[in-house]
Amino acid sequence: MKLASGIISLLFGFAVLFQSLLVGVGGTIVGETSASQGGSVGALVALLLMIGGAFAFQVPKVAMVFTGLSGLLGLAAGSTTVFKDMTVWGVVGVILTVINYFNSRKPKRVQQPP
Repeated sequence: MKLASGIISLLFGFAVLFQSLLVGVGGTIVGETSASQGGSVGALVALLLMIGGAFAFQVPKVAMVFTGLSGLLGLAAGSTTVFKDMTVWGVVGVILTVINYFNSRKPKRVQQPP
């Protein structure tokens, strides 16, 4: 599950980054401050998801913190800006936090010497 959580976090992080940059630039061009602010927060959410995905492979407790922050920021940005897709990315962050929580509770396997 650690591998799946890490890969999903990294892929969704890149997707959120691309979408947020497009929304931020589009909001700036049109003059919509709420959209450009949502795009900026989305870029931060994407960064947190990518950091969480990188830590998910070896240190799931640290990944849990980063994905939890991305989930909270995503839900907050989705409810306060016109960038409503951030609510979906916030829910994804919360789900990844739960997965990382259960990954951190698994006992580590001790390798037997040959």
